[in-house]
Amino acid sequence: MKKFKLLLFLSMMFALIFSLAACNSSEKTNTGGSNGEASGEGTINIGYTGPLSGPAAFYGERTLNGVQMAAEEINNAGGVEVNGKKYKFNVVSLDDKYLPNEAGANAKRLMQENKTPIIFTPHSGGVAAMQVFNQQEKFIIGAYTSEPKVTEGGNKLTVRIPPRYDGYLEPFTSYSMEKFGKKIAFLPTASQYGKDWAEKLQPHWEKAGGEVVYNSSIDFAKDTDFFTIITNALKEKPDVLFIGGPSEPTAKVAKQARELGFKGGFIVMDQAKFDEMKKVTGSYDVLNGAIGVMPLVNSDSPGIPEFVKNYQAKHKEDPGSEAGLNYIAMYVFAEAIKAAGSVDDPEKIMAHMQDGLDNLPEDKKVYVIPKIDPNGGFEAELIVAAIEDGKVVPIKAD
Repeated sequence: MKKFKLLLFLSMMFALIFSLAACNSSEKTNTGGSNGEASGEGTINIGYTGPLSGPAAFYGERTLNGVQMAAEEINNAGGVEVNGKKYKFNVVSLDDKYLPNEAGANAKRLMQENKTPIIFTPHSGGVAAMQVFNQQEKFIIGAYTSEPKVTEGGNKLTVRIPPRYDGYLEPFTSYSMEKFGKKIAFLPTASQYGKDWAEKLQPHWEKAGGEVVYNSSIDFAKDTDFFTIITNALKEKPDVLFIGGPSEPTAKVAKQARELGFKGGFIVMDQAKFDEMKKVTGSYDVLNGAIGVMPLVNSDSPGIPEFVKNYQAKHKEDPGSEAGLNYIAMYVFAEAIKAAGSVDDPEKIMAHMQDGLDNLPEDKKVYVIPKIDPNGGFEAELIVAAIEDGKVVPIKAD
């Protein structure tokens, strides 16, 4: 019995010793992960919150792919040097299921657990949720949304990555009216972004002499079969359908509209991409008469060939603009951090975003973005395309 008690005591002591050793090891690992003192190299955590599950999962994954791919390339090239010290990037991603409240909660968690000076998100609802507290919590929002409102509300720590969508209203309207007619049915995504797009397009369409004959939206988070709503829209005999949201469900809407006999054109919101829609429709023929943004692989910016080759090798598919724009944004943030001389002061980093654009290597210019406006929005040429006779055709846009 005495031997048993002695063995039990020794076992408990060994367990305690190993537990303490493990705790110490864990603390060193966490310390090394946040500032890298043990290796003489620092780490900058970059946050991401977006849809990584549900109907918008592919969209979320592709935006994240762009951020991660740029971070990996920068790390493989030695990282960034700030005040004589080398730093590498660590992308921390969380799923928000495309829900604004989840995006806000994720952002708070990223700040508390990872102290992320920059947090990317690919939806305007998520941006709005984070703008409630990002200036107080001190982090920059990398906003992958073309919603103009995100940089018009006075938030000094928001960067809008894509061009604002209201620039598309004129070329989309002119093309569709000229080719098909003036009656349009609205069937965009039910997200806040979709509602804002519709609110901008309707007065523009009507001012040009058009008529909105059906006005509804589709909740892609809940609906997977769109025949009923499309049938109701087609009863009003529209010449054009206004559709959009994540590429895959948007493509299903177009495909089902054709199956129901619709012969007119499509105005496709800039979130959906033709090349990604083609994977669902099977060919561009289904999308004949559609106008939207030019697929990245059909553009001619200097950084595209190398980017496309590397992305295809890594992800076994062609990259879309969500991957390309987030890729270039990550590079711009890296250059801004270097120019600011700070890895953890978002206000200093924000003040050097133009330097980030100016210092961007030529071979990383997947898009040519000359400047950032005073409100924090990247300014770039609008690249518009239509599908005609099963082919992508560039459309001139001011």
